[in-house]
Parts: sequence; C-alpha cells; structure tokens
Amino acid sequence: MGSLGSFRRIKQQMTGAFPEPSCVLRTLKLVLAVSLIVLGLIFAGSLLAGTQALNATYSTISSGDMRKSKGWLPNIVALSFRSESIAIPVEGMNICPLEYSELIPCQDEAYVRTISRNLNISRKEHLERHCPPPNSRLFCLIPPPKDYKLPIKWPKSRDFIWRSNVNHTLLAEVKGGQNWVHASGSRMWFPGGGTHFKHGASQYIQRLGDIITNGTGDLRTAGVVQVLDVGCGVASFAAYLLPLQIQTMSFAPIDSHENQIQFALERGIAAMVGVLGTTRMPYPSNAFELVHCSRCRVDWHENDGILLKEVDRVLRSNGYFVYSAPPAYKKDKDFPDIWAKLTKLTSSLCWVLIGKKVQTAVWRKVGNASCSASMTAPHTNFCDRIDDLDTSWNRSLQDCIGLQRSIQLPLWPARLMKYPARLKLQGLPRSFCGVSAAEFEMDTTFWRDQVNRYWQLLQVPENAIRNVMDMSAIYGSFAAALWEKPLWVMNVVPSELRNTLPAVYDRGLIGTYHNWCEPFSTYPRSYDLLHAYKLFSSYQKHGQGCHLADILLEMDRLLRPKGSVLIVDYPDIVKEAYRLAPKFLWNAEVHTLYSDGKALREQLLLCQKKFWIVE
Repeated sequence: MGSLGSFRRIKQQMTGAFPEPSCVLRTLKLVLAVSLIVLGLIFAGSLLAGTQALNATYSTISSGDMRKSKGWLPNIVALSFRSESIAIPVEGMNICPLEYSELIPCQDEAYVRTISRNLNISRKEHLERHCPPPNSRLFCLIPPPKDYKLPIKWPKSRDFIWRSNVNHTLLAEVKGGQNWVHASGSRMWFPGGGTHFKHGASQYIQRLGDIITNGTGDLRTAGVVQVLDVGCGVASFAAYLLPLQIQTMSFAPIDSHENQIQFALERGIAAMVGVLGTTRMPYPSNAFELVHCSRCRVDWHENDGILLKEVDRVLRSNGYFVYSAPPAYKKDKDFPDIWAKLTKLTSSLCWVLIGKKVQTAVWRKVGNASCSASMTAPHTNFCDRIDDLDTSWNRSLQDCIGLQRSIQLPLWPARLMKYPARLKLQGLPRSFCGVSAAEFEMDTTFWRDQVNRYWQLLQVPENAIRNVMDMSAIYGSFAAALWEKPLWVMNVVPSELRNTLPAVYDRGLIGTYHNWCEPFSTYPRSYDLLHAYKLFSSYQKHGQGCHLADILLEMDRLLRPKGSVLIVDYPDIVKEAYRLAPKFLWNAEVHTLYSDGKALREQLLLCQKKFWIVE
C-alpha cells in the first residue's frame, strides 16, 4: 500500500481559516445538523462540543477517474525522499503512505536498526536522537490516520481524547489497574492515575507537598514553579500540577509502552520524546525546582551516578528530587543494594534526604559552597571551569559536578516579567548574552502588542489553541504575552543562535534547545500553533537539511490539521514561503506588521493547514 508510484488521492476535510464562499452554505448546514445531534445527546454532546470534528467535509486520495471529481486535491501518495536539489511537484508535495502517520524521523526504529551495532544498548543510546542524513529523509507530507478527528478541546481533553487519533490500547491493557488510561468506545479516558498514584495524581501531589513542607503546605507554597518529569508516561502528573500554576516539562522515550508522549500531547499537556542515556538533556542548568521520577526506569545508581549528576546540573539550589520506585521501599531482590548506592551518591552531591513516605523518597539539593568544598569522594570530581553547563545540545554527559552560580529569582508570577540576571552574563562564546534590562523591557512590550494583533488576525475562539510552539523563542516574551490564555508554549531556542534559554527558564517558562536543520523530537500533529520569528533568515546559510522547504515540511509534520502558522521574516523570505504554502496544502495570507504605529520591515505570513485524509 502506498508504494512509490501509487496514485491515490487526498480529499480535503476542512475548508480552513479562509473559507471559499461556495463552502459557507454547506458548512452552515453541517453545523445545524451537529447542533441537533448535540441537543439529543447529553454527555456525548458536551464532549463533542468544540471539537469541530463532525462539521467537516473531506477529500481523499484515490485513483483513476477520481482525479477530476469535485473536492479532490491534486497531490498524490508516493514515498519520496529528499534530493540534493529540492524539487516540489507542480501539483504539490507528495503524501507519504499511511504507515508513516506516526513517524518521528530522528527516533525512527527502522533507521536505528541500521546503526544499532555502533550504539550502547545498555546505556539506552538506541532510544536517543539519531537523525538520518538529509538524502535519506522522507520528503512527503505525513498523513493523519484514516479516521482522524479534530482533537477534543481543552479542558475536556485532559480526561478524554479520540481513540482514532492515537489508536493504541497496550497501555490500557497493561496499566489498566493503575488507572493510566482506559479504552471507552470511541474515546480514551485518562482518570489521572499512575503506577505510584493509581488513586489519582492530586492525592499524590499533595503527599509530596506534605513531605516537603512538613504538612504545612503544598508544592506551590514550597516554591516549586517548574518541574521536570522523567519517564512521564501519559503525563497525568503534569496535568494535575496545572491547578497549582506549576509548569512541567515531561519526557519519555519510544519504548514498549507505546505512544506515551503522543497521548500526552493529544491531551494538551507539554511533553516531548526523550531519554536519559549518553547525552545531556536539552535544557539549561538551574532550570527546575523539582525533578520527578515515578517508576521512570532509570538506573540512577549505575555508572558512578552520572545520570544523577545530570539531574544536579538542571536542578536549582534548594530544589527537590522525587523518587517513587521499589528501591525506596522494598527489601527483597537487589533493592536494598540499589538504595545503599543511591544514598551514597546523593550524599556526595550534597543532597539531603528530607523524607520517605508511602513508596516515595524526596531529596533536597543543598547547593551551598561549604558542602561543595567538602566533597572528597572520587566520583565527585568537579567539571572544568571552561565547561559550559548550559551547552547541552548534542553534548555527551559529563561525569563531573558543575559549580553553578547562585540565582535568586522573584516569586511567581512576578518573575515572568522580571529581567533575568542571566541575560547580562558574559561567559563563554556560546553562553554570551549581554542583554540590558532596557532591551528586555522593549522586547516584552513589543511581543505583548504583537500577540494582540495576532489574535485579531487568527479570529479563533479562546479554546481553539492549546499546544503552541515558539520556534525561535529569544527571551520568551511571546510566551509571556500568552500566559493568561488557556494554552502552553514550548519555547525553542535554536542551538546555533544566542543561548537565551536560561533566561526563558528564569522567567518561569519551559522550553528546549533544538537545531532546525533536523526534525523535532515529537509525534506528528502535536501543535495547534507554530510561531517562527526570523527563523528562516537565521538558517539561510546552514546548508543541507536547512532549506526553507525542509523547515516548512517539518512544520507541517508538527502541525495539527486546521492548525495555524505565524511566520515573521524579511519580505523575500515571506514571498517564497507564500509561494510554497499551497504546495504544502496550506492557505496563506500576507500581512504588514506595525510597532508604535510604524510599519516594520518584516512581514507576517499567516497560514492554516487544511484538513485532508488519505482514502
């Protein structure tokens, strides 16, 4: 099915943000039909409300005489690979066969098998990022599953998603008794449980607050603003931290527990594919007040605690490491030996065990100079002063402990608009920032005004957008301007540009490093809105894999059907992107940007991905 040269056609399912007049009457009739159904179905109706999944016409990929039928799009299904000289067919980008509907190019098991003999399987290197060379990458649009529906809107999506969108039931079968997820007719249901909190994440989160505050408060009152959840499962822990205004970066690898991250993102929870193996996590130092491991299947006690040292790098002073796993409470097998190693390693890191309760242990990172100076064990060697703790993109793990600067941050939410001190630090070339408070204030004001303009142009209900990515986040001001809306933002700082991600985290936001010459570590159809500010001009001279069409293709993979793209760049780049947009089955409009009443040199290209399926 879908082999090279097959001619099936795609059928458009939604008319998009910029509907053609001939579609309006048909859409109104469909909306009326759905309304009548909703009136007759109480619970199901409340769930369907806002999904827009049923008020949709569609188009498909078929063969032969169907080509000229009304509603059929001209693209064909053909397995295509990138060539050195990019050539997009006249009829538009080819469509990858349906079996590639969940492809993550840099975590593709088929490609990893070809290089597996060179990987350290015991260190989980096979689960890390391994990107095929450009000429081996697919160069076709990733199709949605055949029965794909527009996602259920937040906040209902926290508890329910369409089964057809992530049609995997292994977790429901294996983890059903732990209340991770249950299959329920056309939906998947997430009761909020986990391996160590099968009675609900809320109860578990309060227990952690009790341990840390001696029963006097919760995680929020303990100063926790940002959390890293290692091996997050379906991210229910993060979902139930949201009422406390705690943001969580959740990650899990692709392994036998299939599609955990896809479940999380479909629910509308921040997450990405990742693993603790042989490379640093793509986050800066001093980023999180709490790192969480609930049965995360990480061997913290192995290799002289090198993975614990990586946690120490990203953990703020006086931050917490939460460990819910058998060694913390079981006395059989080799668990006591593992616990003994853990306590010795954590002590050498100047972590203090502050509590053990109901299968959970909690350490606090003391992080004071006197403790660091007293470390004498052979496995507590310090990193070289030339080592940049914030340089973590494609960087091997360092078997050393970094002497981090002490950072005093305002309470939340004041820190969101406060000038981050790390912006003015001038260290190594990659960590050089040198941004003044005045520049930061100007940037914050500029993006507050632009976001208001964006929302006027998008013309969408407030709950229409949940998962957002800022592909070149700079200082995080775009995300800060969106803070009060019911959404979250993945702030991406390109690894080749100035390292401003520490400042993003110091504002109380979350994000990651990434090189946009490569695909991102997430499933297709992860985001409702992508924002690219001068991203294409930044990558103009970066060579293979960095062409404008390469990045547009990756954006299409990341984007949900009917999702929107905001591209801000110089006129020549916007003109070329506007020319290519229809080839990617996007609707597009060009707009002028203003600041203080004056037109800017940069232009805004607003695009919306059409809703189409392969038949």
